[in-house]
Parts: sequence; structure tokens; C-alpha cells
Amino acid sequence: MRLCFASNNAHKLDEIRPLLPAHIELLSLADIGCQEELPETQDTLEGNALQKARYVWDNYGVSCFADDTGLEVTALGGAPGVYSARYAGPQRSSADNVQKLLQELQGQAERAARFRTVIALVSGAADQWTFFGEVPGHITAAPRGQGGFGYDPVFEPERAGKTFAEMTLEEKNALSHRARAVAQLAAFLREQHSVE
Repeated sequence: MRLCFASNNAHKLDEIRPLLPAHIELLSLADIGCQEELPETQDTLEGNALQKARYVWDNYGVSCFADDTGLEVTALGGAPGVYSARYAGPQRSSADNVQKLLQELQGQAERAARFRTVIALVSGAADQWTFFGEVPGHITAAPRGQGGFGYDPVFEPERAGKTFAEMTLEEKNALSHRARAVAQLAAFLREQHSVE
């Protein structure tokens, strides 16, 4: 089965590919010839994920799943949330986003946060499903680690003792929000495949 992941983020593709069933041929947006910026105009993670997956199906006729992920920080009232990727501005710079987050939390004792991912799968005019993953943790005082991407250097999952950026890909995939949502998606795809 050919399935597009609505992303050209190589890090995300590398994270997700080993988690999917063997019968899935994972395609990127570039693989299907989609060069345009996908719309993300909804005010919820679920809304954005569905909007992106639906756009690919409507315009390219390829079954597609899209994710939207937000970092929700308790002391900031759940911010940056749905605006996580462009928290510091439209340039979508991970370094700028991390710097702004650390500035907002300067001197703040309460550093609890959670990463939340919603994955939407669209494979027909009326066929759509959503899957969810969440990881509680806290924001560190300074970035740590060279791996991962986005907010990974400042997010330490509960009881992990290290940030996502300090983990190997295998360690991160064992407990990340995205991996939890992808596990639900993968189970669904296996189930669908077994009844075909």
C-alpha cells in the first residue's frame, strides 16, 4: 500500500518509517510531486492534521496521513501549543523557538510540559481517522543533546533522565508522543490489511 506522510521533514520520515507495517510504502510530499506549503489554518492540532491530509487526498489522490504536534507548557497556559512550529515567528526556526521558550520560562519554577501529537489519516472522500499520542515531562533550564529536532533539546520526558535530543532514535521512538500516535496508526493499518 502506498501511503504519503504529509511532510518533507527527513527527521520525521526517519522516525516513522521503521514503525509502520512492512506492506506500507511510505512516500514523502516530494515523492508525490507536492511542492506547495500545506495549509495549517485551524486552531487545534486535530484540525491542522486533518486539513493537511485532506489537502493531499483532494489534490493528489494519494492516501495520506499528516501529523500536528504541539508542546504545551503548563506555566504558559498551554502555549505554544498549536503554534509550536512558528512560536518565535513565521521563519519557523527551531533555535529561535527554543530561545523564546526559555526566555518565557526564565525564573519560573513550574516547568511541567507535555508533547501532544495528533495524526489524521485520509484515504477517501469520506474516510478519515485520527490517532493520538502524548508524553508528559518538563522543560530543562538549558538545551542538552545533539540529536532530534525542534524542542527536543529542552524537553525531558518524565522519569527519562535525559532530553529527547540526548536519546538515540530507538530510545526516543520507544516513548515519544509521535511514536505513540504512529503505533495506533500502524495497528489500524495492520488490521485493515489483514481483512483485505
